Amino acid sequence: MTTIPTHHDSYDRLTQLKQFDESKLGVKGLLDSGVTTIPSFFHQPPENLPVKKPKNTKPRITIPVIDLSKDRSTVVDEVRQSASNLGFFQIVNHGVGVEMIDKLIDSMKSFFESSNEYKMKFYHREAGKGAAYSTNFDLYQSKAASWRDTLQVRMSPVEPDWEAVPEMCREALKNWDKAVVGLGEDLMSILLEGLGVKNDRLKELTCLEGRVYASHYYPKCPQPELTVGLNSHTDPGVLTVLVQNEIGGMLQVKCGEDWADVEPTPGAIVINIGDLLQMLSNDEYRSVEHRVLANSVEGARVSTAVFFNPSNREKNFGPLPELVSAEKPAVYQEFSYADYMKRFFTKELDGKTLTNFYKIGNTNA
Repeated sequence: MTTIPTHHDSYDRLTQLKQFDESKLGVKGLLDSGVTTIPSFFHQPPENLPVKKPKNTKPRITIPVIDLSKDRSTVVDEVRQSASNLGFFQIVNHGVGVEMIDKLIDSMKSFFESSNEYKMKFYHREAGKGAAYSTNFDLYQSKAASWRDTLQVRMSPVEPDWEAVPEMCREALKNWDKAVVGLGEDLMSILLEGLGVKNDRLKELTCLEGRVYASHYYPKCPQPELTVGLNSHTDPGVLTVLVQNEIGGMLQVKCGEDWADVEPTPGAIVINIGDLLQMLSNDEYRSVEHRVLANSVEGARVSTAVFFNPSNREKNFGPLPELVSAEKPAVYQEFSYADYMKRFFTKELDGKTLTNFYKIGNTNA
């Protein structure tokens, strides 16, 4: 087995990164090998680490849970308020069975906890090639790695090669995708109604058709005080739909200078606004920073996120014309979606949103 150094002596970061990446072990494999200290390249700079709060400190902000079975006008209003103020909310009574969510999470957990030999077959960094299993898509760009493994599957506009997707995940992923397309369309309709825009506008812009799934596995970290599970960032796309298991206290949303926990709610689905929707809405909706703390408890946190993006990468995007007026001029210039995504994937997850880059008046654009 490849041994990954865990000390700072003669620290050559790039060599260690390559050694770790080429081992195809992932953080789960490291943990299974018996490490009690984490490799140096996982050590986060102090500014990335959460500030410890005194015990019994009550959170000042909670992430709203919205009941979609309420009357339409109430749901539209509650979603609009959450999307405008926090950029995050949870939904219940959404029409997706709890059993389907549980099967998806269980299938992903089964993959991550299968043998190293099996998982290594899927370890690569080539997006669009069936399923891609790896540790940190920005491993070589970031200042420090985060303590998590990821299985990513690009579902559309081209269906994946299912033979290149782990067998235990296929059925659950297919069923979840069917359900989530309908849910995504409903949510986009509600969000647009809150803006006073016709409710199929995002569908017209192919925003339902570019779906990417990322399942994250956060095993217990031997030194959680030195690293994070996922660095603070905003999502680049239109909308993110996320389900998670019962291991809580890790997903956090930035609210002003505070961080609010997104605690697991049985049967709930977590929704957040992406950068692209913030720009399309001309800043009516907010894409906010969020992060995942390193896991300090027994048992792994497992989550699966669906990122809704436009499938037409050659199209230019900007604020919807319906939302631009003399009273509310365009906040952003038009930009190429291909250029936008290229910029996202060549930078690290550093908490800095790309929305500022495309703001009118930004001389760096």
